[in-house]
Amino acid sequence: MAEPADRFYESQGLRLHYVDWGNVSAPPLILIHGGLDHCRNWDAIARDLQAHFHIMAPDLRGHGDSEWAKGSSYSLADNVYDLTRLMRFAGLQDAAFVGHSMGGMVALAYAGTYPEKVSRLVVLDGAFLSDSQPAPIAEQMSRWIDQLDRISEHQESTFRTIEEAAKRLSTRNKRLTPALAQHLARHGVRQGSDGLYRWKFDHYQRARAPYRLWPEDYIALWSRITCPTLLMWGDESFLPDPADLLAHFKSAELQKIAGAGHWLHHDRLDVVLASLRRLLDVPQPAQAR
Repeated sequence: MAEPADRFYESQGLRLHYVDWGNVSAPPLILIHGGLDHCRNWDAIARDLQAHFHIMAPDLRGHGDSEWAKGSSYSLADNVYDLTRLMRFAGLQDAAFVGHSMGGMVALAYAGTYPEKVSRLVVLDGAFLSDSQPAPIAEQMSRWIDQLDRISEHQESTFRTIEEAAKRLSTRNKRLTPALAQHLARHGVRQGSDGLYRWKFDHYQRARAPYRLWPEDYIALWSRITCPTLLMWGDESFLPDPADLLAHFKSAELQKIAGAGHWLHHDRLDVVLASLRRLLDVPQPAQAR
């Protein structure tokens, strides 16, 4: 299948987008992107695994071709609810999940809420707990309000061409090949009536609302996950080594990948694919044996 089909569903009044890679009779596999990203960043993985799974990759609310939330409602709980709506819309009883960064946190929370609905779980550099104590609620409220005010005054980045946007992505991850940067930019920007290109994501999803989950909440959810779980981490990531988090899971393993930063599936695609095939019980390609 050269290109996936665009699909839409509704959640909390929002029109949300996902791509469907076909093969509907195969077991379902859901790929969940990270913050400031979009569903087409999974294309290389989807193409490799498409023969074995019915793959769906959503654009989280406020990202890609999904609608932006009104009132900046971008909590983890909102994203988990959207995922339940996608599962219901697609008629899925259970699925394997792969999530990157924030998408990994969403997948973990979903798996902890509905452990019976997740058959396998892989998290790419997305398991993280803050070691700081919650600030007093008045301080949290004040910070959140200040954030929203700053975002409302934010001037969006604009690009004359998709190539300019691709160059911006390459400054964030110097391992991106020109072709991959071009692909990510092409699906990550939209052209306005003024002819300029802007990122598709909503800047309001950066705000840290005072009703988010705290470390003890994540731990309580993670401890309920029953499926085989793989946490992957790049040794050059800006996130800390998640080794200490394994104690919070019933059945989880950690794989550290050398020479990779936060975007593991872009930096070391070969290693990530091999690990996904192993955990998802898919035969390795003949040349990789």
